[in-house]
Amino acid sequence: MALSKKERQEYIKAIKPMLSPKRFEHSLNVAQEAVKLAKKYGADEEKAEIAGLLHDILKDTPSEKQLKIISDFGIILNNVELSAKRFWHAIAGAVYIRTVLYIEDPEIFDAVRYHTTGRNNMSLLEKVIFIADFISKDRDYPGVEDMRRTAYKSLDKAIVEGIAFTIGDLAKNRDPIVIDTIDAYNDAVWAVRHGK
Repeated sequence: MALSKKERQEYIKAIKPMLSPKRFEHSLNVAQEAVKLAKKYGADEEKAEIAGLLHDILKDTPSEKQLKIISDFGIILNNVELSAKRFWHAIAGAVYIRTVLYIEDPEIFDAVRYHTTGRNNMSLLEKVIFIADFISKDRDYPGVEDMRRTAYKSLDKAIVEGIAFTIGDLAKNRDPIVIDTIDAYNDAVWAVRHGK
């Protein structure tokens, strides 16, 4: 079941002033893609749309403010996480939707929290948001069309491809790779090899 028009407008009203026009458009596209993937794989469409709309809510917020939100909530980052600023928006965003928007649903919280890193043993909703973020219609990186085709054959295969791309990009730029990303990759590889 999809969100009502009124509910959708409430979430749009929450994100629009916080995001650049490009990021706002991306969030709408991720929500749309998430609903399609949820239909395909049997995830909750309403939660997929909410998480898709909200996943980047703090992406355009300065990193110092993101870190303050994380620390104010009592989350202690390890050294690798502290040096991986590009992932802070996901953690801070999850905290924000819980404490400011009062979204208590743990599945939505986790889908926002892990949409950039992934993690071991992701829920179906987490996988849907992770992949929707990779293949939304505004994405145009080399290989995105292959990624889109893979996503509609197997979420786990798409996760393997997506994380391999991410790890390659991070390594090329000599950026840190958080353990959650390595765990998500290994978990997805295992699932693909064992037909899970």
